[in-house]
Amino acid sequence: MELLHLRYFVAVAEELNFSAAARKLHMAASPLSQRIKDLEHELGEQLFDRSTHHVALTPAGTALLPIARDVLDRVGSIRWRLDQATKPERGTVFVGMPAGVHPALRERVTVLADRVRERFELKRWPGSSTDLVEAVKDGRLALTLARLPVQEAALDTVHVMSERLGAVVPADRFAGHKSVKLAELTDLAYARPPEETMPSYFEQLDAQLHELGIRKRIQLTNTGYSGVSELVSGGLAFSVSMLDEESSMRGYQLDNMVVLPFADFRAQLDTGLLWRQDRREGDLKEIVQEAKDVFAEPIAR
Repeated sequence: MELLHLRYFVAVAEELNFSAAARKLHMAASPLSQRIKDLEHELGEQLFDRSTHHVALTPAGTALLPIARDVLDRVGSIRWRLDQATKPERGTVFVGMPAGVHPALRERVTVLADRVRERFELKRWPGSSTDLVEAVKDGRLALTLARLPVQEAALDTVHVMSERLGAVVPADRFAGHKSVKLAELTDLAYARPPEETMPSYFEQLDAQLHELGIRKRIQLTNTGYSGVSELVSGGLAFSVSMLDEESSMRGYQLDNMVVLPFADFRAQLDTGLLWRQDRREGDLKEIVQEAKDVFAEPIAR
């Protein structure tokens, strides 16, 4: 049995969906399903009940889940425990920063860095929320900002910001509008955020929009947010982004684009600060305590 088998099992157990778990693991669903079958064969137990529209843990799978999480958490702690034993007096630690972090949150990260600089040099590290959370779990990052929700039992989360979302639409088609109704968007395609950077909340948002009548979809890959902006600016689609004009996401805005509040729909993106539970009383106790104070009052925009 390899650790990867346990990682694959935990991902499927948390998602209860092979396709969603495969996206989370950055792999195809077919080899993931085969790895789970290999694990079941090695253990001599069926771990999942599978049907066309349903995946559920068996009693054996339910029993294995906390064991697998514990093993992965222990392995994930090796890096930072080794660093703790060998690090210099003033260590360098990294905090993850997903795309489009609001300037107000960046200011708070700067405040945190100033507070702990006698013992730690705090550096920022970019990435998608999914990758940054995984880096915190395995000890490569001390803390990370990440788009919520994040379902990770080994991590502590502090809610640090809520940002209202609006519709990013072609400006010429909505000239004079102060807001937009969903019914006015049905003839446009919804341009989903790039899958490689898409926060999990946008999966929920996509499902909500579909239920409310927005059926057309465009999914770009390997273009970043600039590709979505090209579609909106050209009148082919609409997207969803932050309403606040100070948001860093406004940097992707092109000519013939405007962000309007929804008149009949509310969407909100939440951001959290996360760290491993077993580090709050370990080598990063000071940083965790200062972070709780610096980010104590969530920002609303």
